[in-house]
Amino acid sequence: MKKMLSVMLAVIFALSCFVCTVSAESGNFEFDENGKFTVLHISDPQDDRYPAHELNDFIVKAIEASDPDFIVISGDIVEDSRAGDISDDEIFKEGVLVEGDYEKTLENVKIAVDSVFAPIEEAGIYYAVTMGNNDYKAEISNEDWLAIFASYPHCITVDESTDAEGKIDQYVEIMKNGTDEAGFGLWLLDNGRGFTEGQKEWFKAKETGNVPSIVFEHIPTDDIGNLYEKCNIWDKGALLGDDGLYRLNPEIASGINYTVSQPGTTTEEFLMWKDKGVTGAFFGHIHTDGFTGTIDGITLGLTYGFQFSKSGPYGMRTLELDENGTFETDLYLYEKGEFTLQKDDAVEEESFIDKLINVFMFLCRQLSAWLKF
Repeated sequence: MKKMLSVMLAVIFALSCFVCTVSAESGNFEFDENGKFTVLHISDPQDDRYPAHELNDFIVKAIEASDPDFIVISGDIVEDSRAGDISDDEIFKEGVLVEGDYEKTLENVKIAVDSVFAPIEEAGIYYAVTMGNNDYKAEISNEDWLAIFASYPHCITVDESTDAEGKIDQYVEIMKNGTDEAGFGLWLLDNGRGFTEGQKEWFKAKETGNVPSIVFEHIPTDDIGNLYEKCNIWDKGALLGDDGLYRLNPEIASGINYTVSQPGTTTEEFLMWKDKGVTGAFFGHIHTDGFTGTIDGITLGLTYGFQFSKSGPYGMRTLELDENGTFETDLYLYEKGEFTLQKDDAVEEESFIDKLINVFMFLCRQLSAWLKF
């Protein structure tokens, strides 16, 4: 009798776990009783079969610091091929790609992915992935990528789009607390090899009720350039662009950047976002840049990477969604094994000495930017 009771309890427990898993995999996430839902955004681990020493520590501490309800990894999980890795035990060996050997490359990809996914699985948090350009350069088929994702219980990445290229896109709903009404949406869009007409058709046709939503992609769209302004050499944050000096426009954006984008472009994607109720779009890809700004009602941002074979800064982003349709976002820097909140520098009237300091800092920043890239 006791044995039968134990079996029945085990079956009930297994069924309850299955129901919870199906519910979460179906995108049935819910705001808490306070109407809040926290997303942790990390990007660009770019690892290989020899994990960086700090990789696990970064992810574990990012989860501890943010206490997220959901995690987005916006691409470049793996490094395809590059020399110069000194962040692990195999000095100067980097990359998963083995030319002419698909199975060996696939094995390397699986090891690299596991080094990123394992601490998230251990924490029991659901997560999703967007594809990055280096993930594609690994030359693994999207079918195999999807099979890898499906092998992890808490990874909910699936392909919902119907484009002929097989790009991996999905839409995740977060329901208002205690209701079956969507309060927010998350778009996980695959632009690791561009954004195709088929993806655009799927995006436009997707029924969402135009609830507020946030886009995550790997490569920043050209709209990010509209957060910049032309400036003088003595202006704080100045960097050399294609046709002059630029900086993040302090009236609409703040953060840290070593790269420059040119203002003046509004992409077709941006207009699609506007039509769909998107209120935020966040990217990775640049690694060293972490900033946030708002253009025409949409908050745009770059999130730091954490590829430790490259120079920092490293970091993460949190987004606290509110079921009333608003959200707040913060960036955190990872230094000496700890996360600290990135603070916005107030823009004040500068003295002549400050301007001279800014000129000196321009030269230092420019040199640093050239060395980093």
